[in-house]
Amino acid sequence: MRMRAAVLHTIGAPPPYATSRPLAIEDVELDAPGDGEVLVRVRAAGLCHSDLSVVNGDRPRPVPMALGHEAAGEVVEVGRGVVDLKPGDHVVMVFVPSCGHCLPCMEGRPALCEPGAAANGAGTLISGARRLHLGDKAINHHMGVSAFAEHAVVSRNSLVKIDPSLPFDIAALFGCAVLTGVGAVINTAHVEPGSTVAVVGLGGVGLNSVLAAHAVGATRIVAVDMLDDKLALARQLGATDAFNARDADCVAKVRDATNGGVDAAFEMAGSVRAMDLAYRITRRGGMTITAGLSHPDHEFALKHVSLVAEERTIKGSYIGGCVSLRDVPRYMALYRQGRLPVERLLTDRLRLDQINEGFDRLREGKAVRQIITFD
Repeated sequence: MRMRAAVLHTIGAPPPYATSRPLAIEDVELDAPGDGEVLVRVRAAGLCHSDLSVVNGDRPRPVPMALGHEAAGEVVEVGRGVVDLKPGDHVVMVFVPSCGHCLPCMEGRPALCEPGAAANGAGTLISGARRLHLGDKAINHHMGVSAFAEHAVVSRNSLVKIDPSLPFDIAALFGCAVLTGVGAVINTAHVEPGSTVAVVGLGGVGLNSVLAAHAVGATRIVAVDMLDDKLALARQLGATDAFNARDADCVAKVRDATNGGVDAAFEMAGSVRAMDLAYRITRRGGMTITAGLSHPDHEFALKHVSLVAEERTIKGSYIGGCVSLRDVPRYMALYRQGRLPVERLLTDRLRLDQINEGFDRLREGKAVRQIITFD
């Protein structure tokens, strides 16, 4: 079938993207779903910093590539072997398909699926196939999803069936921002009631961590960012304290306010400087968690003695350590109970042809979560 998709042909175009237009809206060919695959009509797709990191070169990926990895849609057709989905079902797309057979999958850690990670790096579906074409040239898939498009063919293992009463623009957030931000708090750090928490970097993922910390009963939630409007929003969402990272005394002020540091500090900015700040505001015996994805050449240095003498823990969190079939429904249940008001993170709804301008707003910190809708 022919459809429109946002295709990245060259990495590292200079901003503003409204002028350089790194993403071209192309009429592309989409193959029918193969064995174990599903054709989905994309109804809503979120602009995430991970997409921006491909555009600007921080996360190198093979091009040309149809971007987009956080989305919700409606099943149109199922390939051979797919017996638990049917046309009309509503689904959320998850950007690491799990094979179910590699060691991480067997350990209950499907977010670390080895074949899934290899396929995502190569720009293919987990089967190794590419279902997108521009003329006689294959187009790479982004994270097995490629959701900035009217339709997508994805692995069955990239989909979670959801209640059709949930609006698509809300459901899309659960494919990345919610899984990553909430999961870091619940699955990775195991934050308990009465804990003290700090979140450094208040984009869509970081603000979901604020929401999650509030939902699980953390009594002190410290928000840290360089933008005062995001600090104000974090306070509205449950943060008890807010500090601007541009303040030269930010670390000292946080440590003073929390009696020596927090139990768990989350770095959600994708920056080594942010990671350093998060580490320095973590208390003795505490945990510093990072879900930020910086450039692969960037390195984080620390004082070895502090790691040992203070019994610190540093832990990465990828997709919030999610088990998507378990976590998407339970986080949606928290949303329905009013305990995860993720709709408050939606700042703009865009058309597909406004995508470059949307990435300018994301790059400038003027938006939390923008959603492309296809209605």
